[in-house]
Amino acid sequence: MSVDLKRGETLPIHINMTFPSLPCDVASIDAIDLSGKHEVDLDTNIWKLRLNSHGHIIGTKYLSDLVENKHTTRNHDDKEHHDGSAKKPHKFSFDKDAENMINKVKKALENGEGCRVYGVLDVQRVAGNFHISVHALNIYVAQMIFGGAKHVNVSHMIHDLSFGPKYPGLHNPLDDTVRILHDTSGTFKYYIKIVPTEYRYISKEVLPTNQFSVSEYFSPMNEFDRTWPAVYFLYDLSPITVTIKEECRSFLHFITRLSAVLGGTFALTGMLDRWMYRLIKALTTPSARGAYR
Repeated sequence: MSVDLKRGETLPIHINMTFPSLPCDVASIDAIDLSGKHEVDLDTNIWKLRLNSHGHIIGTKYLSDLVENKHTTRNHDDKEHHDGSAKKPHKFSFDKDAENMINKVKKALENGEGCRVYGVLDVQRVAGNFHISVHALNIYVAQMIFGGAKHVNVSHMIHDLSFGPKYPGLHNPLDDTVRILHDTSGTFKYYIKIVPTEYRYISKEVLPTNQFSVSEYFSPMNEFDRTWPAVYFLYDLSPITVTIKEECRSFLHFITRLSAVLGGTFALTGMLDRWMYRLIKALTTPSARGAYR
């Protein structure tokens, strides 16, 4: 172990989760760290897969396309605004879009749609958190869709959550975690302690990655809560780096162990030989009383 001297690097977060009761149109990933950086509805290198009520894929959508479309629409609206024609049409368009989205999400909820979220988040190498929720929605839109925070179901399955590439023997404690809610709602919080790790292969190649430990907390919703349910991952980094090395035992070490095994075998066979000799001698030698008779 040694002090972690890395600075100015990003921390890759590999995520692969399924939300069986949360449609893709409302599930968003937000991130915030101690430096004050706050990103809402992250979309870089993130994919969403729509799932039906049986968990089968019914469509795919790459979020960068959505961002590009929104950007194009925004530029178009701005142009209309500068041309002096647009306040009313823009307002009407927004209301219509919101209404269409509400109807679309309600239909998805009725059909039991879920969402699989996967990809890689590149965050700054400082303590922070990321969470999956409906926070990207306007609060009034969310209220119209779900009818209240208590009806947002953030049941989830974590297929994979890691903070770097995997090395032989690595086990991530949150892999294959399943948390299903029935007739209730609430917020899940996973407190993660990340341990920087270097794996050194026999070939001298070095693989920088991270291990982590985790503790878990669930806070059920009540009628006085003013927050919306979410799944939080709150992480902090250890100042200590762990180095794991692959080593190949030398031929001399092999000879030493082989000699120890052979020596032990000879010693054991010698003991067995003496015991068998004494047992056979005791059974075959006549007693002194029998000899006098």
